[in-house]
Amino acid sequence: MTTFTKLSDEDTPVISVHPNRRISKINPNIYAGFTEHMGRCIYGGIYDPGNSLSDEHGFRKDVLEALKDLDIPVIRYPGGNFCATYHWLDGVGPKDKRPARPELAWLGTETNQFGTDEFMKWCEALGTEPYLCFNFGTGTLDEALAWVEYCNGTGNTYYANLRRKNGREQPYNVKYWALGNETWGPWQVEQMTKEAYAHKAMQWAKALKLLDPSLILILCGQDGTASWDYFTLKQCLLPAHSALSTSSVPLIDMHSIHLYTSSSSHLPNATAPLAAERAIEITSSLIDLARVENGVPPTQPRPTICFDEWNVWDPIRAEGSKGAEESYTLSDALAVAIWLNVFVRKSRDVGMACIAQSVNVISPLMTSPTGITKQTTWWPLWLFSRFMRGWTVGAHVACGTYEGETSPVWLRGMDKDTPWLDVSATIGEDGFGNLVVVNIHDERSFETKVEGVTGEVAVFTVTGGHIAATNMKGSEEVSVQESAWHATGDYVFPKHSITLMRWKPEEMYDSL
Repeated sequence: MTTFTKLSDEDTPVISVHPNRRISKINPNIYAGFTEHMGRCIYGGIYDPGNSLSDEHGFRKDVLEALKDLDIPVIRYPGGNFCATYHWLDGVGPKDKRPARPELAWLGTETNQFGTDEFMKWCEALGTEPYLCFNFGTGTLDEALAWVEYCNGTGNTYYANLRRKNGREQPYNVKYWALGNETWGPWQVEQMTKEAYAHKAMQWAKALKLLDPSLILILCGQDGTASWDYFTLKQCLLPAHSALSTSSVPLIDMHSIHLYTSSSSHLPNATAPLAAERAIEITSSLIDLARVENGVPPTQPRPTICFDEWNVWDPIRAEGSKGAEESYTLSDALAVAIWLNVFVRKSRDVGMACIAQSVNVISPLMTSPTGITKQTTWWPLWLFSRFMRGWTVGAHVACGTYEGETSPVWLRGMDKDTPWLDVSATIGEDGFGNLVVVNIHDERSFETKVEGVTGEVAVFTVTGGHIAATNMKGSEEVSVQESAWHATGDYVFPKHSITLMRWKPEEMYDSL
């Protein structure tokens, strides 16, 4: 949690960090990923058989090694919009028997050469957990139950035995399952009204938890600010043993929301992720409202928010049906850092966040037949996933603010502060304090008084020569630089930069 006091631009900014004031535990799942059968994410991205850079399974080794460096806890699959016409049985068994199908989400052909077993094997190679999304478009409840049985079944049953026949004896034990994806959207096959979706989601959830009560089921929300979110939460967040379910466990565990941000102007682009912070706050209130109205007892776990699609994405600049391959700038890297600051600040409410996507498609990591490129947005993701874990701690920022237009425009109408210095702070399991400061100003560095950061401080800085700098033109214009600071005097946060400070707080020595 970070509080804020507005100063004039002439005043010296002050950042105060309180590493001994833990606010909430950070769920490692906020650093989750997402792979969809879209563009070159799967084919030519994580799976490229025949390439000299691939292993015996067809997995790109350079991609695996890069992603391992992010310590990704969960990967969402197979969509996204793709899942609305995806039939998982098409993608299992002998590859020469798998049918090629027209793909309606991104208007291509799906060969089904990469399916459930390949994805599970890839997750094991990466050291991450799978998160699967049910087909709520052309799929059936029987098909969904069969998929859970195939992945998790231990008995002598048809689909568990099919998994064994296909070469996997032990169950995959998939915990996370989404009840559809963006079913509210007009681009969806089998678009639904909120009433139709809520009814279907409850009926499916009841059957799925009868089959496997350990599943973590994720409700399909919109962006957290819509009547869809209120209605579906009100209808589906019910007490266990309610009139609609005799289940002894809650049917819904998480609520999914999606948001992408972008602007062709730097400052609206960099501040746009603050809309996600407001959306999380609204969604959190809607969860509480549903629990109050439905009489959910306090002993029943409170659902968290699954922000399972987020990123900077301009769909005109990077059209989805053409593969959505963004060329990210330093401005976009600053925006991604603010996205991540938001998730840290809101760790009480966010149980998972999946950057969309992990390779090639609106991604920080790009492949070519001969190697990989780490885009500008890779570096904030790398810094956060490496260091910003443990607990969110109290921090306060006093500085000037950007006063111009925002994207989305409603952000300014919410009276949401848009400070020049965007901040989050953590204390790790290792006892180290971590402070991230994003200076969004494209012309001015800020000499800042930093309180609570003491001793020898490791400093990681991400910046470039100008806000349009990119790593996609054959040279790495944006990267991370390491330095040291002795926590004496003021610190100058460079213009258009991301700074991570890391130190061992003096007051924590005796207790950690």
